[in-house]
Amino acid sequence: MRLATFSLLIATLPIQFACDAPDVAQNEALAQRHSRIVTLAPSLAELVFAAGAGDFLVGVSAYSDFPPQVDGLPLVGDAFTIDQEQLALLQPDLLLVWQSGTPEHIVDELRIAGYAVETIRTQKLADIPAALIRIGELTGRDERAMQVAADFDAGLRALAQKFAGNEPIRVFYQVSKRPLYTVSNAHYASELIALCGGSNVFSDLDELAPAIDVEAVIDRDPEAMLAGRDSGDDAFNEWDRWPQIAANRYGNHFFLPGDELSRPTPRVLTAGAAICEALQTARERRAVHEESDGA
Repeated sequence: MRLATFSLLIATLPIQFACDAPDVAQNEALAQRHSRIVTLAPSLAELVFAAGAGDFLVGVSAYSDFPPQVDGLPLVGDAFTIDQEQLALLQPDLLLVWQSGTPEHIVDELRIAGYAVETIRTQKLADIPAALIRIGELTGRDERAMQVAADFDAGLRALAQKFAGNEPIRVFYQVSKRPLYTVSNAHYASELIALCGGSNVFSDLDELAPAIDVEAVIDRDPEAMLAGRDSGDDAFNEWDRWPQIAANRYGNHFFLPGDELSRPTPRVLTAGAAICEALQTARERRAVHEESDGA
């Protein structure tokens, strides 16, 4: 009804107004778009470039290092400490903050200081294409952003189809060893494990990235252990003390690409492919071990 009414109204307006109206609307939309952006998380800088708006990025947070074009951009601090003087010099018309990582009081302080702040949520896999599309809307790079978002969704579907029907396998993802952290089902890493046919042994916990103890891992007896490559080559060494853990018996310890897994961007697809390949190898090793036990 609203669309029909609007169409009828346009049809009854003078021809000159009907021709001018799109230009007025376009100018208003352009006035709302942003061209001087500062990001307060490495993943957000990457998302801006992925959405085709990298030329609008004037400042980034610490540890922003991808894509290579990020190198050399002014640093404005990190998620917890903002260099207000540097920020003022950059004169951004938009700050992008990470919902899960930028403290609320920092966001409030930035808004009180007069900055336009957009909070980007990237907790689940579905949040990644949504974030791309939103950045596209904010910068006028809608078409590019929507295409990258669609490609990401297609990549997830392709992975799911490739590894559909595989036997389930119990998985422990070690975020860090000291203190010992993992992820719950609320985190996109757990979604990737499930997409690959794995079962996160700590999927039932409430927190996004809960701290756990060694006894809990032993009790849940994972058949495969995963950790980011940036965790260090000794990430799994301490687990050798408990040979009864299935992952130890099968030799199922796997390193994954660190940044690709820890940063919620389109590169998560690379991490997803690595997880799927690792779990496929883990199943094969489990089968060999079980066959050997049964012989």
